[in-house]
Amino acid sequence: MRRLFPDHGDLDDASLRAAYADAPRLRVNFVSSLDGAVTLDGHAAGLSSPGDQRILALLRSLCDVLLVGAGTVRAEGYSALLGDRSAQPRLAIVSHNLGLPPDHPSLSATDQPALIITHESAPVAARKLLEPHAEILVCGATEVDLPAALDALAARGLRRVLSEGGPTVFGALLAAGLVDELCLTVSPLLAGPGAQRIVDGRPSPVQEMVLKHVLADDGHLFLRYGRERRHNPAMTGPG
Repeated sequence: MRRLFPDHGDLDDASLRAAYADAPRLRVNFVSSLDGAVTLDGHAAGLSSPGDQRILALLRSLCDVLLVGAGTVRAEGYSALLGDRSAQPRLAIVSHNLGLPPDHPSLSATDQPALIITHESAPVAARKLLEPHAEILVCGATEVDLPAALDALAARGLRRVLSEGGPTVFGALLAAGLVDELCLTVSPLLAGPGAQRIVDGRPSPVQEMVLKHVLADDGHLFLRYGRERRHNPAMTGPG
């Protein structure tokens, strides 16, 4: 893997880890085609590459908890997270209607029980079915309150959050102003019309981002963007 920006050179494992080591509170990771598709034939795997999987495993090793929507869990599996089991992050699943089966493999994907984040109005019967298999976090009255969910995770010592979507969860995180960083793999493919973008949901304000680095491997680009924090002269003392 080669760094294109801010400097040039090949990256070994230690250098690659250092490039991502300063994990923010909430980092989002996605892969997309050149024309913005988030999946091929309904799955992200067709857009991925060995380099993308390498970074995926690295980002998971640098977080405390992996935040994923229930739809993405059903589509992509999550039955076994990558890497050493002893170093796996906790899995937190955002679910509005608790439609995940109690025997879904994702609920036993790690050594610790999965967390399911939902709201007070979610179906009571479904909640009772899932309670023996996961820790249920109720955040919000009629929809999931994501800021409250992050606070609940932090109260459990899960402060570094990595979200892998799906697009609706990404959109909700953006709308709530929670996204500190986006790591985006751009696959050298044109998927054509019809595929979903990496973000979906309600309109949200435009958020400026700062390019931190660009890596390349086998035609794929790995982009890391951080939140733009504007300088506030009122916060600057005399000098």
